[in-house]
Amino acid sequence: MSDRKYFGTDGIRGRVGEYPITPEFMLHLGWAAGQAFKRSGQRNSVLIGKDTRLSGYMFESALESGLSAAGVDVKLLGPMPTPAIAYLTRTFRASAGIVISASHNPHHDNGIKFFSPAGTKLDDALETEIEHWLNRPIEVCDSKELGKAFRVDDAPGRYVEFCKSTVPNEFSLEGLHIVLDCANGATYHVAPKVFRELGARISVVGGDPDGLNINLNVGSTHLDTLSKTVLAKKADLGIAFDGDGDRVLMVDSDGSEVDGDELLYVIATQRHAAGTLKGGVVGTLMTNLGVELALREQGIDFERAKVGDRYVMERLIDRGWLLGGEGSGHMVIRDCTSTGDGIVSALQVLLAVSRSGGSLADLRHGMSKLPQKMINVRVGKRFDPLGRDDIVRAVASAEARLGGGGRVLLRASGTEPLIRVMTEGQDESEIVKIAEELAVVVENSRA
Repeated sequence: MSDRKYFGTDGIRGRVGEYPITPEFMLHLGWAAGQAFKRSGQRNSVLIGKDTRLSGYMFESALESGLSAAGVDVKLLGPMPTPAIAYLTRTFRASAGIVISASHNPHHDNGIKFFSPAGTKLDDALETEIEHWLNRPIEVCDSKELGKAFRVDDAPGRYVEFCKSTVPNEFSLEGLHIVLDCANGATYHVAPKVFRELGARISVVGGDPDGLNINLNVGSTHLDTLSKTVLAKKADLGIAFDGDGDRVLMVDSDGSEVDGDELLYVIATQRHAAGTLKGGVVGTLMTNLGVELALREQGIDFERAKVGDRYVMERLIDRGWLLGGEGSGHMVIRDCTSTGDGIVSALQVLLAVSRSGGSLADLRHGMSKLPQKMINVRVGKRFDPLGRDDIVRAVASAEARLGGGGRVLLRASGTEPLIRVMTEGQDESEIVKIAEELAVVVENSRA
């Protein structure tokens, strides 16, 4: 990704009003994307969806204008989960899908990510082509060739039906009381419909977006509200999405968090037992070592990809496997969908629970996670931490102290100016100490 100025591992993201997250840049980006799509032989229409951030209206209009100036038609979906845009891009046979979202970030951030006609992340070559056109001034096409804009009013209903189609017709949630935390984000109007129509009794938190409260003390990055609500209502479990709906975490009936690693394990083991896993499982460099050990104990192959759902997907395709994911709750289930989808992933977990005859709490206890400590070190500008000699020496010393019984991982965030320091091992106090020491080394080296 180093040859690109704007695109990170998950599109373009930043603070609203600070370049490049400005109306002027989005206008140019829409035009550049339109030029790139037309020259790559793609169909001549683009879908635009967004989460519930107030700034989404501004950027939607700017992108629409840029695409129209390039002679590309636009279909406006309104507030919709990121995976819904991926799905609808496929079903509308569009040139591409554009999502206006900063995922789990606060309202003052926003970003853009693209989907291909197949509903997958754009390949590197096309992102590079878009950046090429960003370096050229906008040239408006002839007025008779300008793109038109249409609003798709039935987009939510289409996506609700798709989500339900990913589980068997006989599958029912009848008798379950589920608390949904929609993070005041893009799932607020579709997730309750999906689970209610499948028979569950639903309570909702984080379901009243006002443009500014997205991810604010709710959602998959703030599970306290969900845990307390599950306990207060004596619900069977809770499901939390992030702001754009591509991640999911859960809490069980006693309010305990069930993270993405554990959810991945639940789906994998039940699919393995049913003979529908079809290969192994792909995690990332951050996946808890306990997942790998537990899966291998059951004869399930496990491989690690770089952090990011696009890299998980690439590895799955290379291996011909179906299931992968991250501890954050991004899961890729290739026989259900083309990208990470929080609602679809939650349904697959509930399907596994139903087939097991037990509870979510029962299934998650089949795996023992190793203690893991993560520290995010904020830096002025991202850099490769393993390109600094002092950091390399500190990592080697830490690994020697763990003696092969744990892991050390340092990596630059692909979306924020952070260096992530992670340690993992049997002795929790020791790995916390090592992580804190490494974080100090990174802080001292960031200049």
